[in-house]
Amino acid sequence: MKEKKILGIIPARGGSKGIHKKNIVHLSGKPLISYTIEAAQKSKLLTKVIVSTDDQQIADIAKDCGCEVPFIRPDILAGDTVLTFPVLVHAIEYLQRSNNETYDSILLLQPTSPFRSAEDIDNAINLLNDEVDCVISVSNVGGNHPLRMKKIVGGYLVNYSDHNYEDMRPRQSLPEIFIRNGSIYLSKMESFIKNEGFYSPLTKPYVMSCERSVNIDTYIDLMVAQEIQKNIELQNGQE
Repeated sequence: MKEKKILGIIPARGGSKGIHKKNIVHLSGKPLISYTIEAAQKSKLLTKVIVSTDDQQIADIAKDCGCEVPFIRPDILAGDTVLTFPVLVHAIEYLQRSNNETYDSILLLQPTSPFRSAEDIDNAINLLNDEVDCVISVSNVGGNHPLRMKKIVGGYLVNYSDHNYEDMRPRQSLPEIFIRNGSIYLSKMESFIKNEGFYSPLTKPYVMSCERSVNIDTYIDLMVAQEIQKNIELQNGQE
């Protein structure tokens, strides 16, 4: 059977707002993007991994980590309101135009998810069979359950949903609900282009623990990630 070619793309623009140069901020002494690059490089199933960035400093750091940066992304694809889809299409078309490279599937790896491992990547890829178009990583919402959510109407607190559970009911009694955690977005190329993104009715979940699902967007997220990384390093040091 022909081996499937899978392209991994790490998008990392330089103009982040919440945390300045968020994609290369240091986490335990290493640039944030390096965690994602290392996981991708250890994957046994990815064919190629590239970084798409508009920022030369990020490009240089990615290259120092051993990742290919085949272009500097144009400014028109680097603004706050630019969607991910055209950024990825630009990378796909660039590789096809410049190197005549084509791929069967595409994997989006956001550098703000440092605790996704090579095993997570390969496990997700293994879910992509003939009956599956896309695989998206998710985690359990835990106590932040939608059936507990409220809204304010006329100054009063009311249930957001008609089916809200009482606040005092134990979390274990709530039905399991999952949310995308930002770690893995995988799609067959045909589905990705047709649906302009990583979703179709044939989408499989890849479930990850909450501890490994930290998505760094704010300084609070970064502080949480620092503590998790310290524990990981402590555990590794004890083995």
